[in-house]
This record gives sequence, structure tokens and C-alpha cells, in this order.
Amino acid sequence: MANGSLGKLAFILALVGGILMVVFRLLGFLGFAIVSMLSFGMPRLFPGYEILGLVLGIVAIIIAMTKRATQPLWAVVLIVIGLIDLQGIAAVLVLFGGIVGLASHYV
Repeated sequence: MANGSLGKLAFILALVGGILMVVFRLLGFLGFAIVSMLSFGMPRLFPGYEILGLVLGIVAIIIAMTKRATQPLWAVVLIVIGLIDLQGIAAVLVLFGGIVGLASHYV
């Protein structure tokens, strides 16, 4: 593969993974809100993991939209985002987007 096609693959993986991460976290947050409204006796904990995943998804989208997924610093940031939020296919896509972006810089 040429350097440009690896960069495009990194962009697509990071963008799709970031979008899925945001959508899944919003759905999880909505489900948390519905369940906490229906639980009468037991107070619910703060949904911090959903908010963290939402913020990480937004950061992954911003990195992908600015076409910086092939720069080594931002590729490592995408890898770290994928490792922190390693739950589901969205985080794996962001992780692979970072790995491919890092590889495309050095190939």
C-alpha cells in the first residue's frame, strides 16, 4: 500500500470509531438515565465512564477530521484513546486507526 492509502485508512478508521464511540456512549448515558429514573430505593452512581467515553470519542473525531491521524503525536494519542476506552468495536477501530496512522508515517 502506498503512504496515501494508509493515511486514508487511518482517517476512516479513526473517524468511524470516534463516531461510533460517541453514539454508543450517548445511548449508554440515555439508558443509564432511564434506569436511574426507574430505580426508586437505591441511588445510582454517577455515570463517569459514559462521560469519559463521550469526551474521548469527540477528541478522536476532532483528530480524524483535522487529518492529523498520520502525524506521530496524534497517532499515539489515538492509540491511547483506544486503550483507555477499550470497550467495544469503536475503541478497537480508533486503536487500529492510530496504529495504521503511525505505520503510515514511517512507511
